[in-house]
Amino acid sequence: MTFALTADTQDQSFRLELTPQSALDVGSAIFHGVDLSPGSAIPSDGDPRIDRALPGFLFTCGPDHIRHPVPIEGATDGQRYPLHGSLSSHPARDILIEEDEGQMVCEGHVAVSLAHGGTAELARNWRADRRTGHITLDDTVTNSGKKAWPPFAMYHINFGTGLFDDNTRLTGAMLPDGGLPWRFDEGDMTIFCVPAAETAEHGWAEIAVGPIASLGGRSMFIRFRTDTLPYLQVWRNQSPGCAVLGIEPVSHRLVSREALIASGEAPDFSTGETVSYGLSFEVR
Repeated sequence: MTFALTADTQDQSFRLELTPQSALDVGSAIFHGVDLSPGSAIPSDGDPRIDRALPGFLFTCGPDHIRHPVPIEGATDGQRYPLHGSLSSHPARDILIEEDEGQMVCEGHVAVSLAHGGTAELARNWRADRRTGHITLDDTVTNSGKKAWPPFAMYHINFGTGLFDDNTRLTGAMLPDGGLPWRFDEGDMTIFCVPAAETAEHGWAEIAVGPIASLGGRSMFIRFRTDTLPYLQVWRNQSPGCAVLGIEPVSHRLVSREALIASGEAPDFSTGETVSYGLSFEVR
């Protein structure tokens, strides 16, 4: 079954395909007739568990781990956290859609078996305003198991860069000088991670990607809560056969998991505790 957030009016046109088989992330993201997702232009990491989700517009990383595989703390059998954490291989259940002329809401729950043996429950709430084009995501992660563990989160918002030209830029207060070209730095592939909380307004940071000519010169504006997503990671890959830019609100800076835990930046949360995240985006 397919679930989608849609609008089709003179002022607003979008269709976001939600993926129940992968935690209600976003597959294709069509705005004004243009699919912003990278599709096959994003490289495979060789992990079939997540390959089906990576080509989409929004992919959620966590809740037990983010970024690349590392050994599980205390494991004696060589077990490692999987690439991007455990969430994406789990389906959503109890999905409910409500809609009227002005708004669509899609809610669902995801029971997650974590790599270290714990469990988590994700409550996910999508909301789309059909009049303004404003789309929000609110997530709450609960430790539903019997052991404490540190939560991590990163939201990969991926664009196919074949849509970009030399006028397309990244603009945001957290960026050096407030912005930079979409093809920043040298080489085919590069990444950076910067603090976003210090320059946020009322607890929310904003970054814009655009203008995008095929969207009539419009830009995509992405906002995220900085109390639990205080950093912004950005990467791009223009290697042969690849054309992708990732805008990634993230819970932790770009250092090793071991260093984050040792410094106290990744404290445990206990059975029954929760942590919530929020982001929004719109084309205008």
